[in-house]
Amino acid sequence: MQYHLDTIPVWEAMEWQRECPLCGLARKTEAEEIERVLGASVMEPGERIKVNARGICREHHQMMFAKQNRLSHALLMESHHKEQLDTLHKLQSLSASGAGRPSLFSKRTLAEEISSTLAGMHAHCVVCEKIDTHMSRYHYTFLHLWRTDKAFRKAWQEGKGVCLPHVQSLMEQSKKVLSRKEQSAFASEALAHLIHALEIDAADLAHFTRKFDYRNQSMPWGESKTALERMVNRLRGWCLGDEPYPIKER
Repeated sequence: MQYHLDTIPVWEAMEWQRECPLCGLARKTEAEEIERVLGASVMEPGERIKVNARGICREHHQMMFAKQNRLSHALLMESHHKEQLDTLHKLQSLSASGAGRPSLFSKRTLAEEISSTLAGMHAHCVVCEKIDTHMSRYHYTFLHLWRTDKAFRKAWQEGKGVCLPHVQSLMEQSKKVLSRKEQSAFASEALAHLIHALEIDAADLAHFTRKFDYRNQSMPWGESKTALERMVNRLRGWCLGDEPYPIKER
């Protein structure tokens, strides 16, 4: 295991003291990948080939567009669309020459084959795939630290746990990292963290809704103003509210 390269980002995420360190790490990785795609992918032939072949999903196009690096974005799309257009021309020729006939190499109808090819043309994203690769490694590292590092175990026990989707992804990864006994122990700790956090969120959310009754206007807000965001992010992974990692520290 590459101790520094793999463990430092995970330790940093724990030290951010956010609701879910892995959501923060995923979001930070995503931001770095967007920067990389708009930089290295434009200049390096190997990266450009990957973008041309795999494309970029709608969400990550939105993030790229928001960076206002329109030249780099346009150059990527200029070469990517050529491959897409070439495939579309081939499908058009295929449909004109054999409309309604089954393919010679498949039992699927021509319409099914064209539909499948079209689906594949927008089913991939180089940014998503890169993030998945990084996060799989970080999940492994997280569990390795939990199993071997007492300081990390202490930080985990004193922290806020992780969101529901990341509990699931860690449990999936735990089959490759932990013994069956350790898997049970980690599951117990992770679920206890999650349940405790959700119970706090639920109480704050109930308080938030009560504040809209005119009879409760004098009640203090407490921590309830962020209850909705916390509840959604806890159950679905970060998607609402402040960024889950400290941007100023980047």
